[in-house]
Amino acid sequence: MGCEMILVRDLCMRLSSGGRPVTILDGVSLEVRTGEFVAITGPSGSGKSTLLGLIAGLDHPTAGIVEVDGVDITHLAEDALANFRRDRIGYVFQAYHLIPTLTAAENVAVPLELAGRSDALAEARALLAEVGLAARSHHYPAQLSGGEQQRVALARAVALRPALLLADEPTGNLDSATGASIIELMLELRRERGSTLLLVTHDPALAAHADRTVAILDGRLVNGVNGHGP
Repeated sequence: MGCEMILVRDLCMRLSSGGRPVTILDGVSLEVRTGEFVAITGPSGSGKSTLLGLIAGLDHPTAGIVEVDGVDITHLAEDALANFRRDRIGYVFQAYHLIPTLTAAENVAVPLELAGRSDALAEARALLAEVGLAARSHHYPAQLSGGEQQRVALARAVALRPALLLADEPTGNLDSATGASIIELMLELRRERGSTLLLVTHDPALAAHADRTVAILDGRLVNGVNGHGP
């Protein structure tokens, strides 16, 4: 296997809207090296979140190939793809996507339980302590602030020490101070676990931490900018 964690080739995504085809992504190719932190920027509707979802295997492309950690996920069967995603990919959503009927600890424990960990709840509590929420482990999402919910979501995403961490606008629903704390936490967790990080953001402060920034416009990559990293 080479040094690429992500290898995207000629990726296209077309949907039907009102009986007419709409092109979301148009021939996108991208490489992300193992251990690299890459930020994807661009205006709303440019295809950023669609690209991230395809790399996560949450959607299937119209054409093209997505390889993650040397595996072509575009041709995996659904069960194999679900297992691969569970074991190798952590995903942080803008809207947190916590399960409302589970406590913070139970939410973080979900991927650990799916992986067969007998100590899932104890490990989940340890992870919550790591993100500063030891005292909130028994609280439900509705009892947590936005920043606290995103911390829970981060703890859940890194619970199985994924090789690849994907984040879609992780500070998009937060005020600037809370967003800054989430940025620092995400970078700290990434450093500790050695994960490759690919994220979508409108936040210049977050993009500035990246090793490299790529921009999407109208479904096409238009440029890449090297940064200094964290």
